[in-house]
Amino acid sequence: MGKILVTGGAGYIGSHCVIALINSGYDVVMFDSLEIGHIETVKTLQSIQAKGSVVDFIQGNLQNLSEISDVFKRHNIDSVVHFAAYSQVAESVKEPQKYYYNNVYGTLNLLNAMLENNVKNIVFSSTAATYGNPVYAPIDEKHPQIPVNPYGKTKLMIENIMDDYDKAYGLKSVRLRYFNVAGADYQARVGEWHNPETHLIPNILKSTFSDGKTFTLFGDDYDTKDGTCIRDYINVEDLANAHVLAIKYLNNGGETNFFNLGTTEGNSVKEVFKTCEDVVGKSVPIEIHPRRAGDPALLIAANNKAKSVMGWSPEKTLRDSITSAYNWEKILQERIQKKEMAEI
Repeated sequence: MGKILVTGGAGYIGSHCVIALINSGYDVVMFDSLEIGHIETVKTLQSIQAKGSVVDFIQGNLQNLSEISDVFKRHNIDSVVHFAAYSQVAESVKEPQKYYYNNVYGTLNLLNAMLENNVKNIVFSSTAATYGNPVYAPIDEKHPQIPVNPYGKTKLMIENIMDDYDKAYGLKSVRLRYFNVAGADYQARVGEWHNPETHLIPNILKSTFSDGKTFTLFGDDYDTKDGTCIRDYINVEDLANAHVLAIKYLNNGGETNFFNLGTTEGNSVKEVFKTCEDVVGKSVPIEIHPRRAGDPALLIAANNKAKSVMGWSPEKTLRDSITSAYNWEKILQERIQKKEMAEI
């Protein structure tokens, strides 16, 4: 059995996928520029020994074709799991050039290196952002894909490229369209570590380690159970397991396919704050402001297809995700304190 190449393996979701692959007995080659990922994460992953798996790390950038081609020449790569991308929606609106060049051109280099070396299976980290504004909910895989920002457009463009590469070259892909990813490794070995952090749950948790801040809640008059927006929070370990199932699906001769990954249930913004407060044991101050333009009341996934085709089901609750994220945040805060002490 060849190795699994994980691009962006030192990042948030990629690192959890590496652990899931190790636990399933795969040897892994991580390829990461470390622009967003962390060398500490690489060292942690390389220290995990399970079923004799090997984790190699190569620092490189997909924008450089020779760097990624060299990985295939030096390693017996069997399949690819592709995470490496910029993913901040607001930044993509301000700097579309950065996103198209990195996400699309970088992926083209990866796919071309795969073809050069006769590697024909790839699992792609896509996004619910390819759907754009929801026409109906829950969102299934037949929902129109009309992305409303450059980030979503780059992901959809890559999905289209993968369809063409399948028809022309037989390169098989599974595209996994995530909804709101949350949580951390249950042993707090890796977790969400962005700078700046833009996601709600880690920002709430971070605020509880200082004097706190007052959070703005946009709109409490939606037609939902408590008047606040509902989003589909999928646990990162459940997500990682889906990637392992997707590799097995392709290795068993599966055709190019795409799947939504979510819980189908969703949680309201108020529920997220309340669960954070319960886990941390502190109150988090909130100010209610009017709705933001363009925020849909309900954004949840239909996941029947992933269940029936891959046998995947989410297992962890919102509380599980927030508890693991909090345990990881404690470790990050300790690292910050040690660094500050060392600088004094």
